[in-house]
Amino acid sequence: MTAPFHLGELPTLSRSTVDRQETLRTDPERLESRWSDARVVLLSREGRTPVREDTASALATRKAVDFGPEPVADAAFLGEWEGTDYWSVPGEPQGDPVTVRSPGSWGFVEEVPSHDGELWVDLRGYGDLLDDTSAGLFTTAQALRNWRRRAKFCAKCGGETGFVQFGWASKCSNCGREEYPRTDPAVICLVHDDVGVNGEHVLLARQPIWPKDRYSVLAGFVEAGESLEGCVEREIREEVGVEVREPRYLGSQPWPFPRSIMLGFTARADIAAPLKPADGEIEQALWVSRAEVRAAFENSLLRDENAKPTPIGGGAANLVLPGNSSIARVMLKAWADAES
Repeated sequence: MTAPFHLGELPTLSRSTVDRQETLRTDPERLESRWSDARVVLLSREGRTPVREDTASALATRKAVDFGPEPVADAAFLGEWEGTDYWSVPGEPQGDPVTVRSPGSWGFVEEVPSHDGELWVDLRGYGDLLDDTSAGLFTTAQALRNWRRRAKFCAKCGGETGFVQFGWASKCSNCGREEYPRTDPAVICLVHDDVGVNGEHVLLARQPIWPKDRYSVLAGFVEAGESLEGCVEREIREEVGVEVREPRYLGSQPWPFPRSIMLGFTARADIAAPLKPADGEIEQALWVSRAEVRAAFENSLLRDENAKPTPIGGGAANLVLPGNSSIARVMLKAWADAES
């Protein structure tokens, strides 16, 4: 008997090995005493970090002691792994970097800065190529940096804030209020038809601002006072006018662009129901067969700009799958590998 499909692998940005428990970052004596042996992850204004071209699966970290004898003011503690503490510090490529071709944020090849044997890559485009430790460090560094950019003033009195707990809290200089990094929950749902257990068609859509032929499953933010299942039902209804049933949780992935966590679900819907794309939000929505999704994986444009696109909908459109760092791709691959 066919079983309901589940994620076949851990989403790219959910991978991590570092110990990030609160007791580590609230122990100044411990952190300061270990600074001389710590490693630093650099993060540029554009959200890029260096990797060695010859060992591209690992971040090119720096010696913390090179930045000073103690933790610098803008350093954020990321965690500990195999006896080493890791921090993030703002940094830019030195000298005059050249541009080389590398994976990009939509899965296509793009030009990235390169200097002294290092590529400066972004998390969205390169996260899936990193090892588990590097992926977790980069994701955490990106999330903290994005939060700190938006936490410069107190939400209660408007006073200026400073960062405490080595980057994990802000404290108002006026009223003393402390605030901690925020994460916005968002659901992302793979909707399939009613055939069998897992359906034979999946509902995909594209936003007007996306690159040509790029389609994905539907997603949206959870509203105040709303359950996750309620959000699934509302978002699908709002975006494409379809009623879904039996929402089922699949898994999650942090998505620090700027501060979300994607909560993956699957649900069922009537393939005969008319699709009504939300004006200005959804450019096109359509049902795609499992065979077409499988073909798109086999002929993927990701990492291969010479591959041929996969026609869908009777040849009216081409299918470019979500980027390798997205939980959407993991969800689609699990569904495509399953049987109806």
